[in-house]
Amino acid sequence: MFTGIVQAVGVIEQLETFPGGVRLTIAAPELNLADVGLGDSIAHSGACMTVVNKLDDHRYQIDVSEESLRCTAGLDQQGTRVNLEKAMRLGDMLGGHMVSGHVDGVGEVIRFDPVGENRELVIRAPQILAKYLAVKGSVVVNGVSLTTNIVKDVAGGCEFTINLIPHTLAVTNLGALQIGNRVNLEIDLIARYCERLLGLDKT
Repeated sequence: MFTGIVQAVGVIEQLETFPGGVRLTIAAPELNLADVGLGDSIAHSGACMTVVNKLDDHRYQIDVSEESLRCTAGLDQQGTRVNLEKAMRLGDMLGGHMVSGHVDGVGEVIRFDPVGENRELVIRAPQILAKYLAVKGSVVVNGVSLTTNIVKDVAGGCEFTINLIPHTLAVTNLGALQIGNRVNLEIDLIARYCERLLGLDKT
């Protein structure tokens, strides 16, 4: 489990292709890797991946399957900056919200406008995720726990608006977003379970 509070921004330093996927070398000089070992989980822009090799105090490797590459954005190109969060431990403060690290879909940046020192980010989500998005609800964008301000249904999905403060822009990769960029989305875990429970009541 994760919280959606980004701990550092790393870079895909190297990408090696192998049958069935790719091995990524992640350079993370600002992430404390002292307590990270083989088999540990780290979220990469919202996608939970397993550490398969620890190279030194600042670099490690993960394997990303073809299926994961198909379902996510931003893990297929050398030089890409990725938001990093180590898996939470019992007793850690839940600063964001409960995040599984499983990407539910990929959205598209529609607007990214300055509003004073902040930025107004508008993302178009696919139709399959529309019913899980609500005003003042939680959503994860590239691994960052955020709150929706506006949710509007449109043809083929929905568009939701988020206000990004300068701190979030500075400590995550969201500050470099451009119109047309694809972003990883994870819907609220509680909303997922509520839908399941309500569906069972109808049977």
